[in-house]
Amino acid sequence: MAESDKNAGDVFDIERIRKLIELMKEHDLGEIDLRQENQRIRLCGAGHGQTFVTSPMLSAPPAAAPAPAAPAPGPAAPPASGDALEGPHIAIIKSPMVGTFYSKPNPNSKDFVDVGSSVQNDTVVCIIEAMKVFNDITAEMRGKIVQVLVRNEEAVDFGKPLFKVDTRG
Repeated sequence: MAESDKNAGDVFDIERIRKLIELMKEHDLGEIDLRQENQRIRLCGAGHGQTFVTSPMLSAPPAAAPAPAAPAPGPAAPPASGDALEGPHIAIIKSPMVGTFYSKPNPNSKDFVDVGSSVQNDTVVCIIEAMKVFNDITAEMRGKIVQVLVRNEEAVDFGKPLFKVDTRG
């Protein structure tokens, strides 16, 4: 099967997304919202050539693009105790892509989650910017955040641990 055939039905194919963004720019469109079965892609123009991508996994675009700010000093979050942060009840939320981690929707907002925050499957825990596209990252599990493993505006790789979640809480 040819590569193009394999991705023909994938609404998240990067080339398809690029073409949609170009179409938005060319025709000065504010938004494109496509749905096919249980897949969805929504591109919202944010002005000045920036575009946000959302889907069922990526819930909603941030109110404003995060502006550069000085990273917070010190560790991201102090561990509560050695036992509480390890074990079969502790799950890790990992980065699904390479990009820049943002802990809040814009510089003047509170963090999406902090240590002690309860999360559900659809709770947005952070944003990862990749190629000027801001992707909301959801917990995809239920529990309580016990440790934040990265700092705001830190570069992250695919699979990098972002949060520890106690799935009992």
